[in-house]
Amino acid sequence: MGQTTVREPAGRNTTGRGGPKGAAGRLRARLARPRARVAWLSALVAACGVLAQWVIDPPPLYFDPYYVWLGARDWPDIPLDQWPFNEVPHQVTRLGLLLPARLAQELLGPGQAAYFAVAALGGALFFVGCYLAVRSLFGDLAGVAAALLLIVHPFFTLTNPYGVEVTWSAGVMLPDMPGAGLFAIGMAALVTAGRRTGRAQTRLLLVAGVCFGSAYLVREFLAFLFLAIPAYLALLRIPWRRNVTVGAPMAAILAANLVHNAVVWGDPLAGLMSAASHGGQSRDHVTRLLALRSFVRAMGDWHPLGLIFVGALVLTVAGWAVTRDRRLALALVWFLTLGVPLTLLAGVIDPNDISLRAWLLRYWFAVLPALLAGGLGSLILLSRRIPEGFAARFRLRTVAAPALAAILAATYAVAVVRAVPVLPRDTAWNELRVHLRDHDRDLPVLWADRRLAQTLTFYTRSMWGDPVWHGRIRDFDHSSTALPVESYGQPMLFTRWRGQESQILAGWRPSPQGGWKRMWRSSDGVLEIWGSVY
Repeated sequence: MGQTTVREPAGRNTTGRGGPKGAAGRLRARLARPRARVAWLSALVAACGVLAQWVIDPPPLYFDPYYVWLGARDWPDIPLDQWPFNEVPHQVTRLGLLLPARLAQELLGPGQAAYFAVAALGGALFFVGCYLAVRSLFGDLAGVAAALLLIVHPFFTLTNPYGVEVTWSAGVMLPDMPGAGLFAIGMAALVTAGRRTGRAQTRLLLVAGVCFGSAYLVREFLAFLFLAIPAYLALLRIPWRRNVTVGAPMAAILAANLVHNAVVWGDPLAGLMSAASHGGQSRDHVTRLLALRSFVRAMGDWHPLGLIFVGALVLTVAGWAVTRDRRLALALVWFLTLGVPLTLLAGVIDPNDISLRAWLLRYWFAVLPALLAGGLGSLILLSRRIPEGFAARFRLRTVAAPALAAILAATYAVAVVRAVPVLPRDTAWNELRVHLRDHDRDLPVLWADRRLAQTLTFYTRSMWGDPVWHGRIRDFDHSSTALPVESYGQPMLFTRWRGQESQILAGWRPSPQGGWKRMWRSSDGVLEIWGSVY
């Protein structure tokens, strides 16, 4: 048969410069390029992550995030011999989190805007890292699906202890999400390097090394994952000598960290020592059997949808057993390299000396991309093993599988999003900021338990850090069972904790019968100011 030439209708510019189809065609051509597509999809995932953080919008939280904030403010003159840094030095030796927080304060001011900029960056790194890692193994569709699954999962939306608290993660200035994100980006570079040669491979391996080293500066125990770098390279069929290429930037980052510690704190091993000394007798009941079940507890005890990740692990094991695919083996090695030491140090070795509380799910963030890659990858690979005749007869690939995927996605979306509208966000705190500004002169002091007092410091200032209230905050230990005598007759900030936190003064609350008068209440009832009539 001869070739048939299709002529375009006269008078329509379909390929000319500036024509409508020409511009659209060029745009499609650009997006079809792998690098451009990866960049655009990464930007989309990052934007979705920031949007989700804006939707949940928790206030700046107390304790660990607050100490990082204080350390960033004081760096490099952090008084390690004064409270709170004499008790929590490990928070301020994480330079990968401390220095970005200091930079944000310098650029945006010492207020809430800088705090949320750092939190948003950490969230974006995590979600983009998940997309890139899964995408490098099983393609863009799997990568985007994995990232979106995480963004709306309760592990990353139910973060507010004034509402329904599952964990502290998205919207909070903690090391778990950015550390896990940097490591995942490094793994994506490593996997991609396995498909390159020459200088292109060298560049990607150097990028992987920089990401791994930076991840250590954010979260120390991610160094366990470095033990398997030779195994990663072997599974990706990258020559053994290339371990040096990956390790060179990691060694340079470690050396810079040691020099910094020696200059600022007088001890090059300050970070390692503070991390090593972080442990001891746990407040929680721990047995070896409970510690051995740390992963299942972390995934299942906090929210039922956490069992998705347990299912992903089972799928990964089953998929590898059937297919022996090296990508699934990589996901399993990734998981086990962190999971085994986490479990051992959670009490399997010694229940009376807990180094890492592995039943806290945020300790497992770094392996969630591996689990999603393994689970989704197993589904993809196993579906390809369905005989063509059987698949065609029941329209598995054209009708049944897409319909099932759509139903599951819709069910999952409804289950995870329905809780978001009832979250209190930071409405109460913003209203308190306005109240304090309006009563700057007639409210000279405000008492609060230490948790509320630390968050309150952000709301005595504007978003950009300008003071709006010039009164004094007085606090008492959150575990106290009685009010300090000196607080009698002075106003107190109060909340009824709705998350995992213990109640103020072991459940006490002010009331008119007890000689208290309510002076102010937020519109959502989360915060109240009470004044004693005595």
